[in-house]
Amino acid sequence: MRTLTADAAAQGARLVVFPEAFVSSYPKGLDFGARVGGRTPEGRRMYRRYFDSAVDVPGPAVDALGDAAREHAVYLVIGVIEREGGTLYCTVLFFDPDGRLMGKHRKLMPTAMERLVWGMGDGSTLPVFDTPIGKLGAVICWEITCRSCAPRCMARAFSSTARPRWTIAIHGRAPCSTSHSRAAASCFRRFSIYAAATARGLPGHSRRRPGDGADRGGSVIVNPQGVLLAGPNYDGERS
Repeated sequence: MRTLTADAAAQGARLVVFPEAFVSSYPKGLDFGARVGGRTPEGRRMYRRYFDSAVDVPGPAVDALGDAAREHAVYLVIGVIEREGGTLYCTVLFFDPDGRLMGKHRKLMPTAMERLVWGMGDGSTLPVFDTPIGKLGAVICWEITCRSCAPRCMARAFSSTARPRWTIAIHGRAPCSTSHSRAAASCFRRFSIYAAATARGLPGHSRRRPGDGADRGGSVIVNPQGVLLAGPNYDGERS
């Protein structure tokens, strides 16, 4: 996060947007040992590990994110896994250039299997902030299909995906919301998942072939007229 934020700021960015669940991670490919009517001890241990890696808001991890925003004088919008009580939430945090946490948005309805590990947010966390660079808000992943959310937003943080329909959806939502839409998508190869999981003795990825592709990015910027200004970038982490 620090490296990518510094790189974006060096190129003149005033707004830096990271993908869904960038801190601590999107648990791609994991099932946490759950089946209808059953769970496994191994899955419970994996979930505990995932729970322990989540961040408290406020907390030390949030302070570190704010420090990066302040150091580089940028608005920072970043997806995190938030821990509160016994529940995890897929959350977007908003920081101003002074490093202040402006607010957060919790994903209203986790998508499909995500409901196994994340709780649901509510409408109280749908902020829109007036800033010198424009109104700033976010929706997460398939929330882009929610008509009540999209018109409120200027910046959007998405889950990792390389599917072309994301670009089509964003093209449609930008003019509907009369806003600039920025979609941040994760970029990594299956090999990186396989290698990291193997090194840490984590289950769930042994059937993956190291050479398989995974999520190849696809971040885009679209203006209120639906004109593609940048992307989709499928070539690497940086645009």
